[in-house]
Amino acid sequence: MDITGPKDFDLLVIGGGINGAGIARDAAGRGLSVCLVEKGDLAGATSSASTKLVHGGLRYLEHYEFRLVRESLIERERLLAIAPHIIWPLRFVLPHDKGLRPKWLLRLGLFLYDHIGGRKLLPPARSLDLTRPPHAGVLESRLTRGFEYSDCWVEDARLVVLNAVDAAERGADIRTRTECTGLERTRGQWQARLSGPAGTQTVTAKMVVNAAGPWVDKVLARAMPGRNASNLRLVKGSHLIFPRLYEGDHSYIFQNRDGRIVFAIPYEGDFTLVGTTDVAFEGDPAGIAISPAEAEYICDAVNEYLAADVSPDQAVWSYAGVRPLYDDQAASNSTVTRDYVFELDRGRNEKDAALLSVFGGKITTYRKLAEHALEKLGVDGRSWTADAALPGGDIPALDFDGFVAAQAGIRPWLPAPVLRRMARAYGTRLGAVLGDAGAFGDLGQHFGGGLTAAEVIYLVRHEYARSADDVLWRRSKLGLHMSAEERAALSHWFERARIEDQAISAATQSASER
Repeated sequence: MDITGPKDFDLLVIGGGINGAGIARDAAGRGLSVCLVEKGDLAGATSSASTKLVHGGLRYLEHYEFRLVRESLIERERLLAIAPHIIWPLRFVLPHDKGLRPKWLLRLGLFLYDHIGGRKLLPPARSLDLTRPPHAGVLESRLTRGFEYSDCWVEDARLVVLNAVDAAERGADIRTRTECTGLERTRGQWQARLSGPAGTQTVTAKMVVNAAGPWVDKVLARAMPGRNASNLRLVKGSHLIFPRLYEGDHSYIFQNRDGRIVFAIPYEGDFTLVGTTDVAFEGDPAGIAISPAEAEYICDAVNEYLAADVSPDQAVWSYAGVRPLYDDQAASNSTVTRDYVFELDRGRNEKDAALLSVFGGKITTYRKLAEHALEKLGVDGRSWTADAALPGGDIPALDFDGFVAAQAGIRPWLPAPVLRRMARAYGTRLGAVLGDAGAFGDLGQHFGGGLTAAEVIYLVRHEYARSADDVLWRRSKLGLHMSAEERAALSHWFERARIEDQAISAATQSASER
């Protein structure tokens, strides 16, 4: 079945991860007609499987990637300013252990980290006595000295969704569950065949951005049959989530003896997130999971530092993702660049439609990557995203508590934990979610964990949620706080909604035929 709708665009973006969503937002804000297609859910792959940090990359300094670190540190504070509801400061404690990186090297690295990025909002690094609270008793007794420095936490999947929402509000056509199944350059433009829930459609675009993440080579081969596309190094990263392992709002960064690092991060109030791994990956990136070997690796790494050992069977949840890194022929997965690389193809001459493929990148630099991508394509218009708040982010960067207090005064009937979670998720758009409700019961069915029908309906109407997993594991992490029965009830709600929607569509079609 062919579908109707816009068919001619300035720019087609393939891939609804952080890079694709960021490029679509920037381009739409410059006045381009934009279509973004994602074969699954927004942030359905790599962009929801990160360690969830906006950071400069302290260890990248060892590999002399000073430009990447500087750009990342500048972007860290910019992102904090434009999305302070889903991004917030986090202090990292780095214990010093004998036989690993020496103290002088750590001090030098932290000095550079504090100064090369123009830090303004976040506190500087400092030395720590680990024999005093809150670290005493948490860490192994041999660990007596360490350092503390600043980075930021990010709700990674929400960052993607909010970029897509903002792009749509600026005119972009966002199509999830829609795959680009054909891509051909003809008569100075691209013809793309799009297959989605409503059927298929052929659209044209003057330019195409291939931001398909782990599938970028696959899309490139589809656009240029016969070409040997092998630019990626796929690296799998996995994480474990445990019941809270220690008190406090700080994170730990542990140096492993293989040269890698492992983080332990407070997560969702009741849990600790631990990871990640760097494992070469081949095969289909869809539906991957942590391996027993990776789980053991993570536990062995943190057990070198934590006084109380953990084991894989204690984890309450895990997740894994594939990082689509540019293959720079580095000797190991840990040293391959995390920087982004573009490949631009204009066909036989400058008048042919451009195809820009995006390799690598990281969440922290997505906004700058988008600017560079449009520059590479020769798109006119002033860059504008550095200071423009993401949806709900128009609150002071370091006064989130003040915002929550003001909301509590307006809505005293909303339980404090629910209010704080929703304020984090929606910021100043909280009122749009709650509507004119004057009591918790006015929000409709309560699924558990503070999730109500009113919030689910908002996510469906405004944030492209189409399944229980979209809500429980990407738009939020409420799946961790709900029972199996409560999660099943939400799945049943979506199934009923789908059946009702199909019935309405069928009735509408029948009426039009009459």
